[in-house]
Parts: sequence; structure tokens; C-alpha cells
Amino acid sequence: MSRPSHPQSGKPDPVAPSAGRGHRIRKASRQALRGITPPPVELGGEPRVFPALRTAAAYAWRILVVGVLVYAVFSVLGRFHEIAVAVFLGLVITAMLRPVTDLLARFLPRPLAVAVTLIGSILLALGVLALVGGSVAGESTGLAREFRAGINRIEHWLQQPPFRLNPEALTDVQSRIGQFLSSHRSTLISTAVSGAGRLVEVLTVFALALFSSVFFIHSGDRQWGWFCDQLPPAARERVMVGGRAAWRTFTGYTHGIVLVAAINATLVGVALFALGVPLAVPLALLEFFAAFIPLIGSPIALAVAAVVALAAKGPLIAAMVVALIVVIGQIEGHLLHPIVMSWAVRLHPVVVAFTVIGGAIAAGVMGAVVAVPLVSVLWSVHQALRRTDEPGPPQNPAPDRGTGS
Repeated sequence: MSRPSHPQSGKPDPVAPSAGRGHRIRKASRQALRGITPPPVELGGEPRVFPALRTAAAYAWRILVVGVLVYAVFSVLGRFHEIAVAVFLGLVITAMLRPVTDLLARFLPRPLAVAVTLIGSILLALGVLALVGGSVAGESTGLAREFRAGINRIEHWLQQPPFRLNPEALTDVQSRIGQFLSSHRSTLISTAVSGAGRLVEVLTVFALALFSSVFFIHSGDRQWGWFCDQLPPAARERVMVGGRAAWRTFTGYTHGIVLVAAINATLVGVALFALGVPLAVPLALLEFFAAFIPLIGSPIALAVAAVVALAAKGPLIAAMVVALIVVIGQIEGHLLHPIVMSWAVRLHPVVVAFTVIGGAIAAGVMGAVVAVPLVSVLWSVHQALRRTDEPGPPQNPAPDRGTGS
């Protein structure tokens, strides 16, 4: 059998096509180096794909599958958002009251300890609400008078330099507001009625959260153990590891954010009381709940306090409240969160900011509240599973000393 000759020199080619696929590839490479354009090399009848493109395609379809799964999960949660919110609040209540119940269970039967903890917490919450309501009712008359005087001071202030607003323009704005309210009275009434329906939904969610927290506090560990027992043995250990990491992070985050919110509310209440701003107690309570939205909740609550101070005490006190916003923001960002929250979650402030904004866009205020603990829990589960998958350090065998062991 004669060997094929080279297309230019006519000499026999040192590599025959019948030598195999590897020889054909090497021949094509030599021809490329000599300036000869070979035909496309095919491996197994298929055109060659660059490794980078193959890797990108493999990651792309996996990312698409994960995206579809995440979208499906959030769609289901959106359809049953009341149940999801109730379960989340039940877990928050459990994280707060489970240590108290465990302490009382040393001296009382566990069902009685759960009942005492829940009833005591409900009475404490009702007492705080009664204190806020009494404070607002006691200051309502004087507060209305101070607000009217404050609005007149603001109008007088806007008429002076550097604003120099026309008094007729301010009067026209007031008349337009009155006309708007009178012309949209039916819309406001329907909005109030729908708000009453929303209040019923909120109370239903709280009742379901309280109901579920009773069983979570009493026997949540047994319920989790039963759930893990239903899984295949191959996945049981990983789910248990991830569940322990998730609950540890969620509990730490809940305790930390409540402590940060309590410190912020105390600082705001003391400062507003010292400045003579009315409604110091309700504004401090607003600061407490707003602190559950990291980065943006506390400034919004203090902005409301600044508006109240501007209407009741004038621009100077309002400026001092604005300075209070900056001071408390620095204390929260550089002292409280690094000290209190670092042992629970380790997220960069940029990640927290994007998480809060994304949660607010997806689900409003509740999404902004849930977003950070959800991302923290997912990250802790990822870290725990990665540590589990990593092989341990190699163990050096004991030196042979001739004992035969």
C-alpha cells in the first residue's frame, strides 16, 4: 500500500491518514504551521468546541434551572404569603422566647413553662401599647396646639430669606389640599375600609404566628428530627448539618437585631425627651420597629421625628434631631453592628444594602425585613455544608516501634 505524497513537494508524507485520529490532528497542526489551511478537524463526527464555551454552556443551563426553581419557590410563597409571613414571625417568636422557656422548664413542666412565657410576653406587649396610647391621648390637645403654631412658624420662616415664598402661594397650597380632601372623600373612605380589611388580615397572620410558635417552642426539635427521619439516609446528615447552621444563624440574628433596636430606641427616646420633642415615647417605639430594616429603617424613623420636631419646636430643634440621625447612624454602623451582629452573621454592608433594596422591591416592607436574615441563613448553610464536604487533615500513622501494634 503506497503512502500519500505531500501536496506541494510530492514526497511521501511521514504521517499516514490510516494511522489514526491522533495522527490526523498532528498532521493538521503541521499544515497550519506551514501556512496550509486544513479542513475542519472533526472528533467523533462532531465539530470541536472550545473548552471555555463548553464550560460556559454547562454553567448557563445550570443557572437557568436554579433561576426557574427560585422563581417557582417565590411564586408559591407569593400565593401563600400570609402563611409564609406567619411562619417567619413564629420562628422569630420562637428564637426570642425559647431560651426563657428552657430556663423556666428547669423548675416547671414544659407545657406550663411555654404558657407562662407566652402569656407574660403578650401582657408585656399590651402594656407597651397601652403606654404609647396613653402618651398620645394625654398630649393630643397640647400637641394639636403646638402643631398649629409650628405650621405658622414654618410659613413665616419660608417667607423670609433665602426662600422668600409668596404668602399667597402658601395659602393657595392649603386651599388646594382642602379641596383635594373634600373631592376625594369617597376614595379616602374606601381606602379606610380596605385598610380595616387589611387589619383583619394582619391580626389573622399574628394569630397564626402565635399558634405555630406554641408548638415550635414546646417541641420544635422533635418536629425537626421527625422531618429529617423522612429523608433518604444519604441526604439526612447534610440536611441536619444545614438545619443546625440555619437555626444558629437565625437565632443569633434575631437576638442581635432586637438588641440593636432596643439600644437605638433608648437613645432616641432619651434624646427626644431631653430636647422637649412631643411624642417621644411613640417615636422611640417607631425607631425600635424601624431598626429591623437594616441601614434604611432607622433614618426613616428619625426623619419622621425631625418633621415632628420642626412642626412643634422649630428649625433649631429639628436640626438637632437631624444631627441625631447622623450620630445614631454612626453608632449603629460602626459600634453596634460590628460588636453585636458579627458573631451571628458576616455579610458585607454592600451585600446588606442590595439585599434590603431587592427585598423591598420584591415584597415591600416585609420583604425588606425578611431579606437580610434569609440571605444570612442561606450563606451560613452554604458555609456549613462546604466545611462538611472538605476532607479532613491527613492523620499521620503512629510510628512503628517494633511492638507489633
